[in-house]
Formats: sequence, structure tokens, C-alpha cells
Amino acid sequence: MIDAPRRRTQEERREETRARLLRATVEALRDQGLTRLTTPDIARRAGVSRGALTYHFASREDLLVDSIAWLLDQATGGLRKLCDAYPAPTMPIEALVDYLWDMMASGLFQVTMEFLPEARHNAPFRERLLPVVREFHAALDASWTRLSAVAGIPQEEAQVSLNATMCLIRGMIAQNVLRNDPAYYEAMLGWWKRQLRGWLGQDAGAAAPLPPPILPAFVHAEPPRKRLVRDRARRQAGGG
Repeated sequence: MIDAPRRRTQEERREETRARLLRATVEALRDQGLTRLTTPDIARRAGVSRGALTYHFASREDLLVDSIAWLLDQATGGLRKLCDAYPAPTMPIEALVDYLWDMMASGLFQVTMEFLPEARHNAPFRERLLPVVREFHAALDASWTRLSAVAGIPQEEAQVSLNATMCLIRGMIAQNVLRNDPAYYEAMLGWWKRQLRGWLGQDAGAAAPLPPPILPAFVHAEPPRKRLVRDRARRQAGGG
């Protein structure tokens, strides 16, 4: 006799609907931008009624804040799992930089560029986001500190190198809006990884590559680094 599947509780159904709305909002921010984002479109993306949306979120701003917090929570969780899975001596700096590039370029920074202007002019909105932003940066700091501590790098110097890496990644993603040139970004990222490897005293290819970033909202998109590798392989094979 086959047991009948367990029926979900009302609370489980509510949480599933809420998660669908959060994910749909993040995807809409990435695909359309904040100024074009509407709650009817989010409801359609999530496959729920507008009544269900207003049941879970009293205002558009509530939906935005919770969606951005959800996205940053996903990124924070991915960074912590990365640190747990790969002890510092086995984590090559190139792989960590590639992970950060994929994490940011797969949608996180595009969404960030949409909500930053609102945070600049809307103090309550900004204050609601600050705690989850701090958690994300704490996880980012922890992943970098593990590598630098093994190499005996002072914490202050390690922090500067992390900030420089993140500024480089953000700048490349922003520039890609008007300059879609994979080889251009690949060359810069490759040069920077070589500088970091020398700074840490690491050998090239010291360990297996890290897994892809854990960002469920963007798993359907091809990570930019993979596209760079694919395009380079095609050029080397004479495929244009």
C-alpha cells in the first residue's frame, strides 16, 4: 500500500507563497529595474493573485526590503557554506575570486545597482537594509580572512585587498552595461588573481575548483565566468 503524500499545512503554503514573491521580486529587479517594477507584474511572475501579494506585504517598500534581504541572506549562506566546505589551506585564491565574481555578476550586483539610489534618498529604507548588509559583509570578511591568516597577512592589509577585489568586480560589472567584452574582463580578472596569488605565496592550481555560488534566484542564468571560459575555448578552436 502506498502512503498518500502528506498534505502541506497552511503555514507551509503561506511560506511557499511568500518565498515565490520574494524570488519573483528579485528577478524583476534584475530584469526590469526598480523604476519599471510593478506589483501586478511580480504577482504574475510568482503565479499568485494580487490579493495574495498584499496579504503578505502591506506595501511595495515592504516587499522590496524583504526581497533584498532574502537575496543577501542567500549570498551570506553561500559564503558560509563555502568556508565550511573548504578549509583555508585548500582554498586557492583564484577559486575564491572566481566565486565572488560569479556571485556578484550572476545578479547580486545588478540588483544592488537598482536599490542603491533608493537607499541613498530614503533613510528608513536604508536603515531597514543595514543589518542584513552587515551580515553579508561579515561572511565576506570571514572567507577572505581565512586565506590571509594562513599566509600571515595582517588583518588591515587583508581588508584592503578584499575591498580592492570587490571594487574591481563591481566596476567591471557596471562597465559591462555599455561594454560587453568578455576577453577584456577576463584579462583584468586574471591579472588581479595573479597579483593576489603572489601576495599570498600560493602556487597555481593548489586545489580543486570551488562549487558555483549558491544563489537560487539566478541558477537558470549562465555565470559570466563560465561564459568567458566558453568564449575563450571557442576562439582557441578557431570558432570565432
